[in-house]
Amino acid sequence: MCCMSAVNWLDADEQRTWRSYLVVNSMLEERLDRDLQQRNGLSLVEYGILVHLSEADGQRMRMRSLADTVIVSKSRLSHQIARLERDGYVRRETCAEDRRGAWAVLTPSGESKLREAAPWHVAAVRANLFGVLSDEQAKQLGEIMGVLEQRLRETSGA
Repeated sequence: MCCMSAVNWLDADEQRTWRSYLVVNSMLEERLDRDLQQRNGLSLVEYGILVHLSEADGQRMRMRSLADTVIVSKSRLSHQIARLERDGYVRRETCAEDRRGAWAVLTPSGESKLREAAPWHVAAVRANLFGVLSDEQAKQLGEIMGVLEQRLRETSGA
């Protein structure tokens, strides 16, 4: 404990903000995940995978790139892709350029599932986040998140 005096401790307002951020992040993610699972049988991560595949060229992405995009480990992504494959929403294809690599490809069934889930998910995001904030607060939140994301990406090498 000798070095604790050198720590730039959070003041009371910063501590409240930090703890509130942790609670909101956890509760919002849990609520959106639960809603997607109950309505559509998809986890929030699986929904994110389908979204990113739907937006990619040819509705396909390299597995490593997809893991980076949805911000999960390769092993977690592999587990999620296996479940999505089992349900017919995604298929894996070997990468011709790199036999060790693989593509995740959105299937027509996956595209249909995403179209089914998206309106409900967007409504839940609006009800639990943007619908609670004023237009100015939503704009400020977007700016703050942009600053934080940029800083974290710069310092992580992502």
